[in-house]
Amino acid sequence: MPEKETLERARKDKREGKAPSTQAGEFVKEEIEHIREGKHGTRSTKQAIAIGLAKARRAGVDLPPSEGSSEETKEQARRDMKRAGKKPSAKRSRATRKALKKEGRKAASKEALSTQARKAAKKRSAASRSRSAKKAARTRKK
Repeated sequence: MPEKETLERARKDKREGKAPSTQAGEFVKEEIEHIREGKHGTRSTKQAIAIGLAKARRAGVDLPPSEGSSEETKEQARRDMKRAGKKPSAKRSRATRKALKKEGRKAASKEALSTQARKAAKKRSAASRSRSAKKAARTRKK
């Protein structure tokens, strides 16, 4: 279950009319914090992000899978969205936490996150990156 503060921040983002990906970002941030605190680990930064996005979908954020996702990922995203608002299984949560505890903590390091961001940006076109930068400049708080 996500923390109350995370849910509040996501709701605030929704009220302000921000994009679903921005709302989901709060859950990803929470997941990174959990890894840094030593609550659990992950095999990769991608996995940490995926866990955060799944939590967001289960918390009710209307976040469809990206077009470039595999069929399995799209199917799992649909399942997560369907589970929105339902209480997670205690047995499954325990098993997942136990498995994740055995994984490393390096995935949440600044270096790992920076590498992941660069790799993700490299896959995008120059026009797409430029559009995002212009929108960020336009919508930045003054």
